[in-house]
Amino acid sequence: MNDWFADYGMFLAQVATFVIVAGLFIVAMTRSKGNVERSKLRIEELNDRYRSRQRRLRLARMGKKQRKAALKGFRKDDKKEAQARDAEGKGPASVWVIDFHGDIKASATSRLSQEVSALLGVVEQGDEVVIRLESPGGLVHAYGLAAAELDRLRDAGVTTTVCIDKVAASGGYLMACCGDRLRAAPFAVIGSIGVVAQLPNVHRLLKKHDIDVELLTAGRYKRTLTVLGENTDEGREKFLEDLENTHQLFKRFVGQRRPHLDIEAVSTGEIWYGSEAVENGLVDEVGTSEAYLLERMKQARVILLSLEKRRGLSERLGKAVSLGIERGVQRLVEVVDASRWQRR
Repeated sequence: MNDWFADYGMFLAQVATFVIVAGLFIVAMTRSKGNVERSKLRIEELNDRYRSRQRRLRLARMGKKQRKAALKGFRKDDKKEAQARDAEGKGPASVWVIDFHGDIKASATSRLSQEVSALLGVVEQGDEVVIRLESPGGLVHAYGLAAAELDRLRDAGVTTTVCIDKVAASGGYLMACCGDRLRAAPFAVIGSIGVVAQLPNVHRLLKKHDIDVELLTAGRYKRTLTVLGENTDEGREKFLEDLENTHQLFKRFVGQRRPHLDIEAVSTGEIWYGSEAVENGLVDEVGTSEAYLLERMKQARVILLSLEKRRGLSERLGKAVSLGIERGVQRLVEVVDASRWQRR
């Protein structure tokens, strides 16, 4: 009996040792990955995706014998296409597709900048870059940087098309106008060329409870409006002056990239739907990104490019809850902010 307990105890010790070693190994691997590349490049030729789907649908409506003949024909078509490419020395022009989904902080800008850098090293004469853009706008400096990243394509002479299926408002439109051509879905929200700022002030509440707040600054306009202190007419006037200056910079940026646009008429902070936006020159044509890419597939290879972040084990497990809460709060703020331009 004592031998049985001894063997069982040894077994438990071995299991515990294995679990501890495995845990240490996982932690070590997770930490080591923090020092290597944390993103991977994903490339997909959309022509192949749609060709495969269409062929499957054709086969679904055929009988068994017809399917066999059709499959043989598909293989012949693929072989002829490959031979034609080899004979030309290279394939048709490429249409590179990247996506930008913007939040208030334009958090996807870092990824966008790396995707643009990768494209600038491979684009050739006749190629095109399509940006599928969706953003309600946000922080001025954040979207200013995002727009500057798209301008790198313009400066390099790369033909760019911006497709807007849902919304490109405020900072989102600041980015969109960097494209050579703008295409919007019929009910996509476009425009909102304006600047907004809102700041709560609880000074009277604090004063009511005999709470003093001292705000010390060096520099006349280091602080204009505050949350806790007493705001002055001079500070308020300066704050409005800064807003107007930012608005003028916004208008100038758009006007330089779309010189035919009556910038004074469309810079009132209003929004227009896609079909209306064509009439006032905010976009060039109405249509969805899906329809545009299908049309381009007839003459070019359409390649989807995306840089995806590699998530470590600790990030996937430890930060899941906190990220969910953060995104929920951020989404609430976005909804409140977007209410100023959404039509009911």
